[in-house]
Amino acid sequence: MSTHAKRERLLLADLLESAGPDAPTLCGGWRTRDLAAHVVVRERRADAAGGILFGALRGRLERVQSEFAAKPYEELIQLIRTGPPRFSPYSVKQVDEAANTVEFFVHAEDVRRAQPDWTARPLDRVFEDALWARLEKGARLLGRKSPVGLVLRRPDGQTAVAHRGTPVVTVTGEPGELTVFAFGRQDAAQVDLAGEKEAVSRVRDARLGISS
Repeated sequence: MSTHAKRERLLLADLLESAGPDAPTLCGGWRTRDLAAHVVVRERRADAAGGILFGALRGRLERVQSEFAAKPYEELIQLIRTGPPRFSPYSVKQVDEAANTVEFFVHAEDVRRAQPDWTARPLDRVFEDALWARLEKGARLLGRKSPVGLVLRRPDGQTAVAHRGTPVVTVTGEPGELTVFAFGRQDAAQVDLAGEKEAVSRVRDARLGISS
């Protein structure tokens, strides 16, 4: 496994372990046990994981995920820590880095920011730049359901257009915060929104992210 993905994997596992199986998360209605099961199924059950993106397969995903959620919590945490099996595409370093760096970062924040006493995690510049590079590439996908024009902006002025249209809302923040925002956790992201009042309100309530 490559550097960023491996670090975020272990951090996520530590946060899940510390929180325990029944803590809240930012993934609508999911407890930490459900989130842990999701991570394991995504990497180990390709026959069900397609339901993450495709609504027609969601029923199967939910059944398999429920089966995994019923397993001992400690077992789920260990499966996350040890990583995907050899036959999984995620066992390939390049795939792991491309697909899991942001996935694990966002889910770690799902656990961290759902707690009442959470504090922002300081990110080093190298990791911030890595998150920004992925955000630039995926901005259009993440923002495709925005009801208005949507621009993501770093404090240094770098921008990524997530959705074309008018009026335009500009969301300014560090790459980690913009990532949390663009993945549909708008209320938990420490960002500034500029634009018409109604447009800003619509963006805050929009279904951003990659799910169908």
